[in-house]
Amino acid sequence: MHLNKQKLFAPALLIAALAFLSGAASLLIAPLTSAQKIKQLPPPPPPLHYKPKPTPTPEYEVVKITSNLVMVPVSVTNAQGQPVLGLKPSDFRIEEDGRTQEIAQLGDPEQVPLDIAVLIDVSGSVVARFDFEQQAAAAFLKQVLKPEDRATVFAIDESPRMIQKLASAQVASQSIMSLKPSNSYTAFFDSVLAASNYLDQSSTTGRRRIAIVISDGDDTARINDLYNRGNSQFSQMENQLRFIERAQVDTQREVQRAEVTFYSINPSGQTMHLNVRTARSELGMERIAAATGGAAFVPKNETELAGIFNRIASEIRSQYLLQYYSNNQSGSRAYRRIAVSAPAHAELRVRAREGYYPKAK
Repeated sequence: MHLNKQKLFAPALLIAALAFLSGAASLLIAPLTSAQKIKQLPPPPPPLHYKPKPTPTPEYEVVKITSNLVMVPVSVTNAQGQPVLGLKPSDFRIEEDGRTQEIAQLGDPEQVPLDIAVLIDVSGSVVARFDFEQQAAAAFLKQVLKPEDRATVFAIDESPRMIQKLASAQVASQSIMSLKPSNSYTAFFDSVLAASNYLDQSSTTGRRRIAIVISDGDDTARINDLYNRGNSQFSQMENQLRFIERAQVDTQREVQRAEVTFYSINPSGQTMHLNVRTARSELGMERIAAATGGAAFVPKNETELAGIFNRIASEIRSQYLLQYYSNNQSGSRAYRRIAVSAPAHAELRVRAREGYYPKAK
């Protein structure tokens, strides 16, 4: 019976053994087969590089909006010549070429920095009063200029001479005190043009530009130069007066173009009337001052210089700054006339520049 059981289990054991060997073989072969398959795979493809698409061109037109902000310093004084404060935008009326403009803002002059050009005549016609002029001008700068303000100094000599570039009050005052009279001819027009051009190029937008000129305005340098070139006609007073008038018009235009407010102090006093040409020269300075919103002064003697400088300083610091956006859309750079008034205060005197030349956009 025992032998029969062994015979019966023998085939089963054989089958089980074969199955075990078959499974073990399959387990050994499987890793080899997988390894062979991995080695036979092709290399991975290169990474794709995507080129950015260009920004599509818009199908609409881009319109640039430009504005022409005009700033107009305005001086308001009473019958005694004292500044009047406390006026509001509604008290003013401003027109450009006859069209009423809307006042956008009434600025505070204390918040707008100054760039001042001081021009001192060092020619022979002012030698006797030179020391007074020098001291008064230096004191003026120290009085009126604040830390953010600047001043430049020019000598009205046989040719224009810049003595000091835009600098602080202290530096500019020292430059004024270093000046010496030269007893030469007077290049008045060329000096005013040089100072105006310098302010136009060196003074940034948003700064008030002012020129203080101490001279009799009699330009002898140009006339002498033309006469020496063989133009004997300039020995005649009539021709000299015509030349002066043309030069005054040209100078006024450039001062206006540079947006400079022009103040003049004629130290010659009433003696200017002793000569037709010097009287005409003073009239020319008055015209430039009126056109730019400034003022022209003729002191009776040297003792009045300090008072005149104080008056100019007070006016500069009490000016109203009317600002408006011109409604003239023509794009023309032709001269535009300005008229400022205070309709409800007819007893007051209102002074402002007569016009301006639009800047290139």
